[in-house]
Amino acid sequence: MMVFKSLKEPGTMMWNLIIKYHVDFGYCDEALLLYGKMREVGVRHDSFTFPVINRAVLGANGGLCFGEIVHCLAMKIGFGLDLYFGNTLIEVYGKFGCIGHAYKVFDEMLERDLVTWTSMISVLVSEGNVGGSFTLFEKMRASMEPNSVTLIVLFRGCCDSGSLIEGRQMHGYVIKSGALIDGFVQNSVLRLYKRMGTDEEVENFFGEIHQRDVVSWNTLISFYSLTGDIEQVAKIFCKMRGEVEVSMETLTLAISALAKSGNLSQGEQLHCCAIKLGLQDDALQTSLLDFYGKCGKLGNSTLLLREITGGNTIAQCAMMSSYIQNGYFKEAIEFFQKMQPAGHKPRPEILSNVLNACTHLGILQFGREIHGYSLRNSFYSHEEDNACLETSILNMYIRCGSISSARLCFDRMLVKDVVAWTSMIEGYATHGFGLDALELFCQMIEEGVTPNSVTFLSLLSAFSHSGLVGEGCKAFHSMKWRFGIEPNLDHYTCIVDLLGRSGMLKEALTIIMKMTAFPDGRIWGALLSASVIHGDRELGEYAAQRILELEPDNVGYYTLLSNVQACTGKWNEVEEVRKAMFEKDLKKKPGWSFIEEKGNIHCFVSGDRSHNQVEVIYDVLRCLRRKVQEPECLPF
Repeated sequence: MMVFKSLKEPGTMMWNLIIKYHVDFGYCDEALLLYGKMREVGVRHDSFTFPVINRAVLGANGGLCFGEIVHCLAMKIGFGLDLYFGNTLIEVYGKFGCIGHAYKVFDEMLERDLVTWTSMISVLVSEGNVGGSFTLFEKMRASMEPNSVTLIVLFRGCCDSGSLIEGRQMHGYVIKSGALIDGFVQNSVLRLYKRMGTDEEVENFFGEIHQRDVVSWNTLISFYSLTGDIEQVAKIFCKMRGEVEVSMETLTLAISALAKSGNLSQGEQLHCCAIKLGLQDDALQTSLLDFYGKCGKLGNSTLLLREITGGNTIAQCAMMSSYIQNGYFKEAIEFFQKMQPAGHKPRPEILSNVLNACTHLGILQFGREIHGYSLRNSFYSHEEDNACLETSILNMYIRCGSISSARLCFDRMLVKDVVAWTSMIEGYATHGFGLDALELFCQMIEEGVTPNSVTFLSLLSAFSHSGLVGEGCKAFHSMKWRFGIEPNLDHYTCIVDLLGRSGMLKEALTIIMKMTAFPDGRIWGALLSASVIHGDRELGEYAAQRILELEPDNVGYYTLLSNVQACTGKWNEVEEVRKAMFEKDLKKKPGWSFIEEKGNIHCFVSGDRSHNQVEVIYDVLRCLRRKVQEPECLPF
C-alpha cells in the first residue's frame, strides 16, 4: 500500500492489483472503497477491473445492491458483454439467490466458456434445481465437453437433493468419458454412495480407487461412523495410517464415532496420536471434549474446554451436554451462569440444555427465567432451532409440575410438529389427565398431524394413569388397524399396566402370553406391581419368578416380591427374599431431593448431613415434628 501511495499517477493495472490484493486477503469492503477512489480520479477500466470488483462484492457486506450497481456501470462503460465479467456476474447473482438475473446474463452472453456453463450449473445446484442443472448440462455437451469441476458440481447436487438415480447415471457417464481417472471426481462418486448407497456399493467403489488420498479414507470413515459400525471405523483408521497421513478431519471423524460407543481406551489412543502429530484445532478439541464427556471423564472435558478458543458455543454446548449426560445437572446450570458475565450470547441449543437440567432438577423458577430470556431475545437462526427450544420449554413446565403453563406454551407455538403434540399428551399422562390427553389426541388428528409410536405410548400411559380401560383398548386397536403402527414391547407393557391397575389381572396375563414379542422384565414388573396392589399373591409370585430369571440383580423387583409376601402374612418367605438380597449385596440407591430457594439449588438425600446449614435444618424439622405430635389446642 505504501508503494501504491508513492506512485504519482498509478495506472489501471496498478489499481486492479491493489484492489485484488485487498480481496485476496478478505478486505472486500476496503476494496470497494478503493474502487470508489479509482473512479473519482478518473482511472480507465480494462477487462480485469470489473471481474475483480465482482469478487469484492461477493465478500462485502453491501449484498446484492453493490452487484446491481457494478452491473449497470459495466453496461454503461461497455464491458457488459465481456466473457470474464459475465462469468463473475453469474456467480454474484447466484450467491444472492437471483436465479432469473443470473439466467438472463447467461442467455445474453455472446460467448460462453467452460467457466460460464459450470457457473450457471452451480447456481442451479445451489438452489436445489437438480433437474434444471442436468438439462443445462445436456445443452453444454452440445457445445463442449465438461471438465472435472462441472462433474463435481453435478455430483454435489445429486448428494444434496438425494438424487441417487441421477448420481448413478453420472457415474456411468464419467466411466465412459474417461473422467473417472481424476481423483476429485472419484471422491465425488464415493461421497455420493456414502450419502445414499449401500455398504456394498461404497466398499466396491472404494476398492476400485487406485490412488486413495486422505479425502477418500475420510469419506469411508464417515460412512461407517454414520452407520454406527465402530469396529470398522477402527480397522479403516489403522489401514489408512499405512497408506496416507491422517488429517485433523480424520481424527475428528474417528473420535466422534468412538464417542457413540464410549470406548475410552481407543479414544485415548487417538488423542495421543493427535498430540504426537501436532494436530489441534477447535473442532478436534471439541470432539475430544464430547468424547470424554460421554465416557464420564468430565475432568478431561474441563481441561480441553480451557484450551479451546474463547466463545466457542459448540464447545460450551458439548460441555453442558456432558454435565447433563452424567447427571451433574446443578453443575450444568452453574456452568451456564458463569457464561453470562463473559458476555457470551447463548445459542438455542445451549438454552435447550439448560432447560433440560432444570427439568431434571425440578427447578421451575429458573426455568421460567430461561423462558423469559428466550422471549426477550429473538435470536433464532432457523425455524428448527426455534421449534426445538419451544419443545424444551414445554417439557420443562411439564416435568416441573406446571401443566397449565405447559398448555399455555403449547397453544402459543406457531408450528406444532408431532414431537410437540406428543410431549403435551405425555404431560397430561404424567399428571393423570387421561381425558385431556384423549381430547388433545383427537385435536391432533383433526389438524392433520400423523401420530407415531411414541404418541401412542404417551396416550396409553395417560389412559393407564387415569384408569380409562375402554379408551385404552380402543387406542391400542386403532394403532395398528387405523394408523398402521405395529405395537412394540413398550405398548404391550402400557396395556398390561392399564389392565393390571384396573384389577383385570387375568386379562393382563393373557396379553403377555399371546403377544409375539418376548416379554422382558418391565412387562412382568407391571404385572407384579398390579398383583401387589390387588393382593394376588399367586400371580405376583409367578410374575416375580419370571422377572428374577430375566433380571436376577434388580433390587426393585426383590422389594416388590417381599411386599407380595408381606401382604398375605408370609413372613418366612419375606425373610428369605431379604436374605437373598443381603447375600447378593443388592442395595437400593437412595433418591435425591432438590429444592430451589432464592435462585440457589439445595440437594438432599435421606439422612444427609452434608449441607452447610444442616444443624438449623434439623432444628426446624424437630420443631415441626413436636408441633405435629402435640394435641391440637382447642378454643373451649
